[in-house]
Amino acid sequence: MTRRFPEGFLWGAATASYQIEGAVAEDGRSESVWDRFCRIPGRVLNGDTGDVACDHYHRWRDDIRIMEDLGLSAYRFSVAWPRVVPQGRGPVNQAGLDFYDRLVDGLLEAGIEPFLTLFHWDLPQCLEDEGGWRVRGTAHAFADYAAAVESRLGDRVRHWLTLNEPWVVAHLGHRTGQHAPGLVGSGAELDVVHHQLLGHGLASQALRAGHSGHEVGIALNLEPRIPRSDHPLDRDAAALEEGLMNRWFLDPLFSGRYPDDLLAIAGWPASAVTEGDLEIIGRPPDSIGLNYYRTEVVGHPGLRDCDRPPPLQDPAAEVTEMGWPVTPEGLGAMLRMLEGYGARAVYVTENGAAYPDTIRGGDRVEDEDRRSYLERHLVEAAKAIDDGVPLRGYFAWTLLDNFEWGFGYSRRFGLVHVDHATQRRTPKASAYWYRDVIARNAV
Repeated sequence: MTRRFPEGFLWGAATASYQIEGAVAEDGRSESVWDRFCRIPGRVLNGDTGDVACDHYHRWRDDIRIMEDLGLSAYRFSVAWPRVVPQGRGPVNQAGLDFYDRLVDGLLEAGIEPFLTLFHWDLPQCLEDEGGWRVRGTAHAFADYAAAVESRLGDRVRHWLTLNEPWVVAHLGHRTGQHAPGLVGSGAELDVVHHQLLGHGLASQALRAGHSGHEVGIALNLEPRIPRSDHPLDRDAAALEEGLMNRWFLDPLFSGRYPDDLLAIAGWPASAVTEGDLEIIGRPPDSIGLNYYRTEVVGHPGLRDCDRPPPLQDPAAEVTEMGWPVTPEGLGAMLRMLEGYGARAVYVTENGAAYPDTIRGGDRVEDEDRRSYLERHLVEAAKAIDDGVPLRGYFAWTLLDNFEWGFGYSRRFGLVHVDHATQRRTPKASAYWYRDVIARNAV
């Protein structure tokens, strides 16, 4: 069955500054938390760094030509805060802004709509040295940085996303230590969430005070959590995990308050919240970006399998190279949840999978697993549109094989294969399939 998408639906791909740009010490860019994190032995597989990455800082014109060849109508990228405001606050580095100025002009000349994300995890290290997102001053510095970017690019960029996946920064960066700044059990996880959301609210004000007509949103990683069995302890564990991942962010954004039931369970003293914060956070965003990869099955850690009823569903038979279950129906569930919150516009701002690609003849990259993954998720997106979800666009993750955080260069999510030794770009079979989907506006 062929499913068509609405006229004007935006077809894109997404990237992030630290994962593709390289040029970490050029034109006044300062150290980021990820530059520092990569140099801690054992934190990143094979000791990889983003020092060169995909060299997009120098090869951006070639990358735009690839986007043109694929027929993309939109491109989501992030701005590197250390490149634009090297000290985290204060003087603006015009040379850093010049890069994004050229990039935006190049995209528009190619007929590609820029979607700009202000923060995709590469916090200036100098701000981390002052407490990073654990202190509220970072939220105000972020708003000033947002204003600086808007003042230069706001006459041409209409679509803005403040933060990318604040859950990751809080949970993986300040609880498990898997991501920069690498803190384990800091106890500051929920303060970090709050300060990021406050930064979102303040930055949204700054963006709207610039040029008129901006669509200001935020990109969240949202995932269903399914209980392993019908046992009450499993159900409670799944509800708690899903609440902390989804409702903890959506409730303050759409209703100006944290969920009462989760506040009681988490035992968060909320001392980071001051008068007026939730009013700033709680102006509903113009759009929500949904980053979706998987659904997880959750069981209570204290419950033995022999004490459980039969599983509610069989474990996913298919997983990606990341070990993530392939669960396209979860994308539809999250899209409908956002519609239930009253989201005015929704974009799938990330969706994709890592698989080991097969290279044949030096210039053919076969990735049928990735094509199948994308197709099945797009079918669910089309079904959600049919059900009334205001889904306006879809961004495949990612355009280029890149620096995949703690996995270094060992995991490939790209539509385009990158030989990181030579920087040669080779579109994969999935890229040509995606080009056809875009041309037909149907899957």
